[in-house]
Amino acid sequence: MGIKVGVVIHGPGIVDSGYGERILHILREFSEDIEITAKVGGNMGRVAVIDRGLEDLIDISERLYPSQCLRRLRDRDILVLLNYGKSRETGHTFGRIVVERGEVNKPVIQIERPGEKDGSILVWNRGSCSGSIREFLDNLLSYLSEKLDLKVEECIGNSLSVWKEGGRTFRRIDTVDPGEAIIVNGVVVGMALGSPVVLIVERGRIVEIVRGKIKRDGVERLGPVDLGSAIVKTGLLRRGSFRGNAPYVLSSDPLGDVLIVDRGDIDILKELKNGDVSTVVTIGSDTTSILSGILSRFNVKIVGIADKDIFNYKLVEDLKITEGSRIFLVENCECYQVGKLLMEHLKGRRLSYQETLRDIVHLLEKYRIVYKVYEHL
Repeated sequence: MGIKVGVVIHGPGIVDSGYGERILHILREFSEDIEITAKVGGNMGRVAVIDRGLEDLIDISERLYPSQCLRRLRDRDILVLLNYGKSRETGHTFGRIVVERGEVNKPVIQIERPGEKDGSILVWNRGSCSGSIREFLDNLLSYLSEKLDLKVEECIGNSLSVWKEGGRTFRRIDTVDPGEAIIVNGVVVGMALGSPVVLIVERGRIVEIVRGKIKRDGVERLGPVDLGSAIVKTGLLRRGSFRGNAPYVLSSDPLGDVLIVDRGDIDILKELKNGDVSTVVTIGSDTTSILSGILSRFNVKIVGIADKDIFNYKLVEDLKITEGSRIFLVENCECYQVGKLLMEHLKGRRLSYQETLRDIVHLLEKYRIVYKVYEHL
């Protein structure tokens, strides 16, 4: 009987380390009867797959959260979750949250921080299988443990910590280092000053960050948020410097749609592949930092609207932009205000990159927005 195994890969770290590819090979070596389907969902993870040329092994067709990837693969007999968390505790907590949100009634093997001294293997939903699948699962766990030199452990992480008091909603984020950016649903909302950090929401908006410095522009761009379902990250989204070949290119026609984005979790690969885009305008220091590096792999020029926070909030180690791009650092207003202005005047228009650049300069000067222009960051 063939066993179907679904593999969910989270984030670029497990791919960049080489363990994503290695574990897929280990799974195939375990049994000739195994059928493997692997998916990675987020922008950074998908770009990491592209950088290592693994598109034939790992499906990058959709921008999905890890729990959504689990649900996509719920018809498999066994699921495997690969992660490279900041620490053993945060990785275990991540696994617990993802499996709870995934709501799949299948056994999930979590391989956490392989190659590290505190790396481990966790098993979720072991009781959901029986008979031959249970035997296969136990044998596979022993094989993975031996091949990866990891112990099968019990979870030491906590569940999602969210509570309500007096009309406010609170969410605690543990194991945060001072100076790390706090990112909610793809938008930087503040900087950690200590640990743990507590986000506080009132009337749907973040109003305070305990042991953190709030970023008002980011909070405004984020808008209403449900802390119970929000995706919260801290620190660098990707470490190291990587480059690969670009599989997608823009149309050779210089005229195209002007794509204006104000958060880093947009499915930018889908927009490039399916849209007729001439120019990408990124609103906010965080959005510009995240997407500039991704788009530089495809030689896509951007127009970034940012502020001094682009130097204060480090999200990626390898911050690069395509040659010919322009970053406007606005000084006398918020990025989201400029974003609204550009949406009013540029959305739905077909322009070349140079025409877009010209119109943006005209609008900034017309509305007396003080700015500096950068070609390199």
